[in-house]
Amino acid sequence: MNPIREHWNDVWSTKPHETVSWYQDDPRVSMSVVERLGIAAGDEVIDVGCGASHLADRLVARGVRRLHLIDISAAALDQVRSRLDSIESATEVRYHPADVLELDPVPSVSLWHDRAVLHFLDDARGRERYAAIAAKAVRPGGHLVVGGFAPDGPKRCSDLDVRRAGADELADLFSPGFRPVSSEQELHETPWGAAQSFQWCVFQRTG
Repeated sequence: MNPIREHWNDVWSTKPHETVSWYQDDPRVSMSVVERLGIAAGDEVIDVGCGASHLADRLVARGVRRLHLIDISAAALDQVRSRLDSIESATEVRYHPADVLELDPVPSVSLWHDRAVLHFLDDARGRERYAAIAAKAVRPGGHLVVGGFAPDGPKRCSDLDVRRAGADELADLFSPGFRPVSSEQELHETPWGAAQSFQWCVFQRTG
């Protein structure tokens, strides 16, 4: 088995969602961006590395029906599915147990959302492949939203090394296929009260 898949399946099978460091009851920054961009029922959205996040619930409540949830861990997707299966408006949600770097076929979407996946890719080849897949997925005029540990954020997450990045580094990674729209930093509070600095960037697909 893929060791990364095994790692994340173990995390999602053994740890309650509310106890992991990245847990959010309210995905405030993500939903603020969704609202600013006017994402609505007719839009197709992909959330890569969704884990058991409540973002999917919020998007469905907003009327988004064509939602692709990508996670390397089937155990994580099972948790989201168990919450959404009883919601009639969530019947078009698609669950993809896949490594984002191996995603095939790549859905065509208006919005690509990533909270804390890219920062686990610490080699140039993986990050460049990620950027190429995002450029393939996001339609011209659509948007890419990426959140990960900022330069002053933690060096590790879930016992794995991460690559911290600021807005300029992320803009360089995604150019020329995307142009920067906005950036902000967030202090995320873990369930045990520790503060983690996140860098958020919004990009628009060019071409």
